[in-house]
Amino acid sequence: MDTRNVIIAVLIGLVAGWLASFIVGGSGILQYLISGVLGSFVGSFVLNKFNVNLGINNEVGRDVVTATIGAIIVMVIANILV
Repeated sequence: MDTRNVIIAVLIGLVAGWLASFIVGGSGILQYLISGVLGSFVGSFVLNKFNVNLGINNEVGRDVVTATIGAIIVMVIANILV
């Protein structure tokens, strides 16, 4: 993974965490980043596990939606555990 891909992944994680915080609650750039990056892995796993096709042709848009779904899952689990 080159520097450009890392920067894109971090930006997608920030956006996904920020969007998830509107639904679940929370604040702080570190929380956005952690939940968004973890959410991208969780979202990809869950959507692949249940064979969900979002029908979004734009790769960045699809990644943001997938990461946001995962970030919501991560934040809900974190709120239950804390």
